[in-house]
Amino acid sequence: MKLWFSLLVAVVFLTTIPSHAQIGLYVNPVATRISNSQADSGVFSFLGDGTTSRMFWGANIGGYYDRWHGEKFDAGIDIRDQIIGANNARENNFLLGARVVAKSLSPSWRPYVEVLGGAGTTRAPHSSVRITRGTYGVFVGADYKLSRVVDVRAFEIGYGSLSTISSVAVGSAASSYPSSNQLHFSAGLVFRIR
Repeated sequence: MKLWFSLLVAVVFLTTIPSHAQIGLYVNPVATRISNSQADSGVFSFLGDGTTSRMFWGANIGGYYDRWHGEKFDAGIDIRDQIIGANNARENNFLLGARVVAKSLSPSWRPYVEVLGGAGTTRAPHSSVRITRGTYGVFVGADYKLSRVVDVRAFEIGYGSLSTISSVAVGSAASSYPSSNQLHFSAGLVFRIR
């Protein structure tokens, strides 16, 4: 996962960057409510034995590259690694996708929407076994310009889904286990380097 992140960051920075392209880097705290319609039990239960929802805490580490510019919108990509945990369970989501920023509403506010996909790795609280599955997320937020190089990420809210580790995923006789819904809340600082 770290190799993919390094390769994608290298590709972004080695491409030709026009003078008006914008690059931003962020490390922001995140709270994620993970829920499932069906409780799992046993050693591989990600949310905990018999639990259907839990709050997870961690950080979003990533960056964006707004490459294309229009009169009312900018567009680019966002690459992020989300690392969260609770109750000794861990989740690491690597996401990459499209980003659109509205720039005609206010000179200081930059509202955006992102559609991201990637891979999520989960580990249950009482096991060292990890599984990796495809994941996606849709995020909306707004950055407020403080200075030439610093923005405040006023808010970011996201919704996504991931098939977490479960008794079914590790070899139970049961036929299926639903994907977990994930609701993300984040805020913090963004450092623009161009």
